[in-house]
Amino acid sequence: MKVVKFGGSSLANGEQFQKVVNIINADAERKVIVTSAPGKRFDRDTKVTDLLIDYAQYTCKKQETALIFKQIWARYQEIADYFHIAAEQLAPLRQELATLPANKYRSQAVLLATFKAHGEKLNAQLLTLILQKKQIAARYLDPQPAGFEVGGPANDAHILPQTYQNLQRWQEPATLLVVPGFYGINENGEIATFSRGGSDITGAIWARGLQADLYENFTDVNAIYAANPQIIKHPQAIKVMTYREMRELSYAGFSVFHDEAIIPAIEVQIPINVKSTNHPELPGTMIVTEKEFKPQHVITGVASSNHFSALYLHRYLLNKEVGFTLKLLQIFYKYNISYEHMPSGIDDLTVIFDKRQFTAQVRDQMCNDIRAMLAPDYLEWIDDYAIIMVVGEGMRNKIGVMKNITAPLAQKHVAIHMINQGASRISIMLGTKRADAAAAVTQIYQQFFN
Repeated sequence: MKVVKFGGSSLANGEQFQKVVNIINADAERKVIVTSAPGKRFDRDTKVTDLLIDYAQYTCKKQETALIFKQIWARYQEIADYFHIAAEQLAPLRQELATLPANKYRSQAVLLATFKAHGEKLNAQLLTLILQKKQIAARYLDPQPAGFEVGGPANDAHILPQTYQNLQRWQEPATLLVVPGFYGINENGEIATFSRGGSDITGAIWARGLQADLYENFTDVNAIYAANPQIIKHPQAIKVMTYREMRELSYAGFSVFHDEAIIPAIEVQIPINVKSTNHPELPGTMIVTEKEFKPQHVITGVASSNHFSALYLHRYLLNKEVGFTLKLLQIFYKYNISYEHMPSGIDDLTVIFDKRQFTAQVRDQMCNDIRAMLAPDYLEWIDDYAIIMVVGEGMRNKIGVMKNITAPLAQKHVAIHMINQGASRISIMLGTKRADAAAAVTQIYQQFFN
C-alpha cells in the first residue's frame, strides 16, 4: 500500500489536477492521497496559502475581505470549471471559505491557523469531487474523524503519539482516502498547522501510521539532484540516497522536502520515492535506509545556504576554564536562541546560528550580555556567512576526501572560514563568505561528478 502526497505545484490548476488523477488511477496501491494547497501557476503568481494569510490579516484588522475572498475562490472555481463540477457540489466549499471571518476563534493565532489550513482542506474536498466525477471511488477524510491529533502552538504544531494508533483503523480503506496536509486537530478541537511545508510532514505521518510499503512524494522536479540546478547546469540526478543524506542536504538548502518532513518515515524505515507529477514515468529518487544502500559515488550531493551568521569568541586559556560554555548556553537560553554548530580551538570558539532567529536588537543585547558575563578578549559577529554541506555515505571509508574538497577551492581562491565533520562521517561542513558559496558548490561538484 502506498501513501501519496502531491505538492502545491502539482495541484495549481486544472491541467495539473488531470495529471494527478491519471497518476492516482495508474496504480491501485495508491490508497491515501495527501493534498497541498494550490501553488503557483506561473512565476509571479501567488500561492493560495499566502492569499489565505492576507484573508486572515484583513479579518483580524476588521478590514473589507470581499476582494481577497473573490481572489481565493477564483483559484478553486478555475479548477472546478476545468472538470465541469456542478455549482451545487461546489456550494458547500464556497460557503465554508466565505464564513471563515464570521466564525469565533479563541485567539488570533488559532484564527490564522484555521484560515491557512483551508488551502489544503478545500483542495482535498475538490480533488475528491473530481475523482468521483471520473468514476474513481474516493472519500474525503477530515483530520478530526481520522484521529489526526496534534499539540503545541496553533501555527507550529507537532504530532501526538496517539495519532499513529488512531490512523491504524484506516489501514485497509474500503475506498481511496483523500486527506488534507499541513494541519491536525488539537485537544480543544481547533485546527493547528505545522510550519510551512507541513504537507510533507502529514504524508510521512500517514505513511508511518498505516505502515505503508512506500511513501510517494510528487513534486515539480524529475528527481533530487546532486546540486542546485540554479548553480550547476543539468546536475546529475540522484537515483538512490539514504535518509540521513537527505536530512543533511535538506538542512543546507535542498528544498524538495520540509527540513523535518521525513522523520516520521525514518522512524519506521519506510522508503520514500520523490517523483515528478509532470513526468511520472521517470524513476525519481528513492530514499532508503543505510543498510539497503550501496553508494555509487564518494559524495551524493553538495548544497549551500546563506541564512547563517556566526559569533566568534577568543579568550586565552579558554580550554582550561570550567563552565565557560555552560554560561554561554545560558545566555542563548535567556534569549530563546538555538545554535547550529560550535567548532572550537584551545583559545577560541565559533558559534553558528540560523540568522532568521534574530532581530538587530536581540543580537546586540545578547552580545552585550556575553561581554559582561564572559569577558572575552575578542568578540566578533559575522553576518557574511554561508554554509556548504558535502554529503555522502561513500565518504565514510574513503581516504583523501578532505583534500579533494579543499584543493579546488584553494585554486579558485575561495577562503574557508570553518570546517566541521560530523561523527557519522557522511557530511563535511564548510563555512565561507556568501559571495563564495556558489563558486564553492561549483568546484566541489566538478571535482566529484565531472
